[in-house]
Amino acid sequence: MYTTDVMSNEYNPYYTPFIEKNPSDRSLIDSLIESKNDTEQFFNNIPEDKLAHRYAEGKWTPKEVLMHIIDTERIFSYRALRFARKDKIDLLGFDQNEFVSYSDAAERSLKSLIEEYIAVRNASIILYKNFTTAMLKEIGIGSGSPMSVRALGFITVGHEMHHIALIKERYL
Repeated sequence: MYTTDVMSNEYNPYYTPFIEKNPSDRSLIDSLIESKNDTEQFFNNIPEDKLAHRYAEGKWTPKEVLMHIIDTERIFSYRALRFARKDKIDLLGFDQNEFVSYSDAAERSLKSLIEEYIAVRNASIILYKNFTTAMLKEIGIGSGSPMSVRALGFITVGHEMHHIALIKERYL
């Protein structure tokens, strides 16, 4: 399963940049595995003094960004599971700013955040490995828009890549 298999009617156009961040020659499982390794290495190499830095008032710190990546992946994996099981209920979105503000990411060690990230990603990899081709093609409704299971997987990776690029540009 590659990004070229995902049709534009399988996701809200808002997510197009996230899907396009995935290498087109890398399978969904390989994308999940490779990005896990890249993300772990990236966050481990952020200088300690930058982890609590905000480039502007009200912006997230790199630790909060990592917590946001974790939360989003959990929610997208939950959606993928529900859609793979043919659940047709419109699953509501979430307020990412509220989630971050109540996460206490700033009080946590980077090590604990990375440990949680790895646990969530490993769970996602196992989940996606065990979806059949038919399950990956299932489409449900999230926040009022159609979303396929496979699109959610690629969006998860692209979303993470998006935030890493922003950290590189604005924090480092």
